[in-house]
This record gives sequence, C-alpha cells and structure tokens, in this order.
Amino acid sequence: MKKYLPHILLGLYVIEAIVAGINPYSRSVWYAENIPIMLLVLFIVILYYRGVRFSNTSYILMFILPFWHTIGGHYTFERVPFDFFNNFFGFERNMYDRIGHFTVGFYALPIIEYMVERKLVAKRFLAITHSIFFIAFVAVFYEWTEWWYAELYGGESGAAFLGSQGDIWDAQKDMLLDVLGAVAVSLLYLRIRKK
Repeated sequence: MKKYLPHILLGLYVIEAIVAGINPYSRSVWYAENIPIMLLVLFIVILYYRGVRFSNTSYILMFILPFWHTIGGHYTFERVPFDFFNNFFGFERNMYDRIGHFTVGFYALPIIEYMVERKLVAKRFLAITHSIFFIAFVAVFYEWTEWWYAELYGGESGAAFLGSQGDIWDAQKDMLLDVLGAVAVSLLYLRIRKK
C-alpha cells in the first residue's frame, strides 16, 4: 500500500477532476482555478517518473490542495457548501478558500525533504527557512495572478476567481495562511525527524 500511495492519490484526483468538471458553476472560473492545479499535479507526476520521490506524508499533504481546489473550482470558492464550518466558528464569510491557502503551505515539506536529501544546504534550518520563503513567494505570485485575472476579465468571473468576498485584506490574509501552512509542516518535519 505504501509503495502505491502516490498512484492511488493520483487516481482519486483524476476521478475527482472529471466529476467536478461536469457542469461547474462557471466554466471560465473552472478553467482558471483548475488549469494551474492540473499543471501542479502534472509536475508532481513528472518528478515521480524522473525518480524524485518524497515521503508518503509529503504525498498525502501535497494532494490535499488539488482535492480541495478542484471542489472550489467546481462551485467557485465563495459558493462551496461549507456552512457547517463557517457557522461552527461564527465566520460571516465562506472560509473554504482560506483553508485552501493554508494547504498551499504544505508544499514546504517536500521542498525540505528534497533539499536535505540532496544535501543542497548545510543545515536543516536553511532548508526550512528556504522552503517557507519559497511558499511566501508562490503566495505573492498567486495573489498577483488573481489580481491580473480580475482586472482582465472583470465582472462576475473576475470577482469569483478573486474570491475576496468584500474583504479588502483578503490577499494579505491568504498570503499569511500560505506561510502559516508552511510553518506548520516545518514544525511537523522537525517532530517527525526527532522521532
């Protein structure tokens, strides 16, 4: 089972992507949200077949974002039925996208593993800080992409992709959650390593 976990996760993602691609809320938003995720999954597959392997923990964490994001792309993040979570914590806005941003940070773990295994850094601390900085850069770049898309397409499609839901600090909060996800998996890495 452990040996085939990446294959199983990929198979489940493909099934989900096909099902979520059927009659989405907005086809243009579906493309905008899912093409980058499909490219990310393709990149993971290419790395795998080129012999770059990660721990099963990394594969599980890496696939949370594609699973989560594909659902968000189907409904648009603002419309995902997530009321149970929002109501439980008393949130007025749909927090589905914020949790998705937190999972972006999970990619820090495979980056740390890669840098340590290939001895690209002298100390593990450098691998951790570099991976957190990389996630922060990706977070900024993605927020710029959302801004560009919203400016270019405007209207309901642009607003749905931007997903700010009226929060003027949405981009900053999203970037913070990306980085907090990276910090969380960095702490997980240190805990696993200690054991």
